[in-house]
Amino acid sequence: MKQITLFLGLTFLLVTASCTRQVEKQVVENYQQQLLIATLFQQYAAEMKALSYQAYNLAEFQLNEALKKSSNPNKLAIVLDLDETVLDNSPNTGQSIIGKFSYPTGWNEWCELAEAPALPGAVDFLNKAVTAGVQVFYISNRDDKLREATKKNFGLLGIPLQSEEHLMLKTTTSGKEERRLNVSNNYEIFLLIGDNLSDFSALYDKASVERRAQVTDSLKLAFGSRYIILPNAMYGDWLSALYNYDYSKSEAQKTEIYNALVKGFNFVKNE
Repeated sequence: MKQITLFLGLTFLLVTASCTRQVEKQVVENYQQQLLIATLFQQYAAEMKALSYQAYNLAEFQLNEALKKSSNPNKLAIVLDLDETVLDNSPNTGQSIIGKFSYPTGWNEWCELAEAPALPGAVDFLNKAVTAGVQVFYISNRDDKLREATKKNFGLLGIPLQSEEHLMLKTTTSGKEERRLNVSNNYEIFLLIGDNLSDFSALYDKASVERRAQVTDSLKLAFGSRYIILPNAMYGDWLSALYNYDYSKSEAQKTEIYNALVKGFNFVKNE
């Protein structure tokens, strides 16, 4: 009897473990499929290309306005994020869908390839700014160990880098305020460009969905003048805020939250 009980117990555990693995696999696959449309938009939509051109055309307008008012362009500074602002990393997201894995798996390997294309309009704008004597600082949350790979990517694309100090990667914290302040101690930052609102102000750091909306309303006149934002539907604080930045949550828990939050309307289907 004991042997039968033990056998049944082991069988139950094996079946349970197998079912758990199947559920986890399905959850990962479902989560990756949620990225599919966002990634296709990034890679194929002419609208995405148009939005990028629009952002950098507007940036050039603000650059020209700043140059008209400045007697010393060398003291002017532009601060940009890198990923999904200057560099397009959608192939990494695409591979995560194909390979059924999620961040951070594959991220370092992708960066080391130095094959990220530039977003439309970015390279021309950056070179115009540097040629005019303006300081261009890239403040990114790429780990500093990816510095050489990032510089290689810059070189292949013709992205200007005025000095090592102009590439400010993450060393201790993902918050960007300290790095922005370091720039503003020596230069006048007249323009910030990014795909995440935290690229502009610490007011957005770890802020709730409601708080992010309130701050955006309060800063509405800054967008298009001091702040220029690019679209990123693939990832970002906008998504993390939906689950209160609780990165311990499983993909299944996050998916449940997303489904609960989506808005609709009262609709009765006629049979």
